[in-house]
Amino acid sequence: MRSQVPRSSSSCAACKLMKRKCTSGCLLAPYFQADEPKKFAMVHKVFGASNVTKILNEVPKSQRQDAVDSLVFEAEERLKDPVYGCIGAITSLQDKMFQLQHDLAVAKARLARCSTRTSYASCSTTSPFLLFDGEFGVSPFDNFFMDEGGLTTQFHQHPFP
Repeated sequence: MRSQVPRSSSSCAACKLMKRKCTSGCLLAPYFQADEPKKFAMVHKVFGASNVTKILNEVPKSQRQDAVDSLVFEAEERLKDPVYGCIGAITSLQDKMFQLQHDLAVAKARLARCSTRTSYASCSTTSPFLLFDGEFGVSPFDNFFMDEGGLTTQFHQHPFP
């Protein structure tokens, strides 16, 4: 854990950026080392040093490193995407997950269909969607969702593009 690392005599990244003397009781020093100036600069630009200090004072010491890691991630994402921030990144990952679930469901359905046939030559097609056209009433534009009940089609609305 980084907060247990002894500090050198130099100021922490927070104190350096704010051009103040770093004291031995500096709240930000264990989390913003002098060799990581960009880390604090991002957090400071998005949240402000005063707000970061207030947040860290309210969080138990055992959870402060996690809180700082969260603030750093949120600041990075907010600077990349000023409108959606980390929510945009999460939504993008969810979209990728849904697409991968769909691809997996199609592959499982094709495998199940091919394993029931006596000849595997009939399963060689150029597109996995050709197996479904007309036979099962499934179009390639349906969103598949795997749950405990098996393969179902559900349409998901995402709050962000």
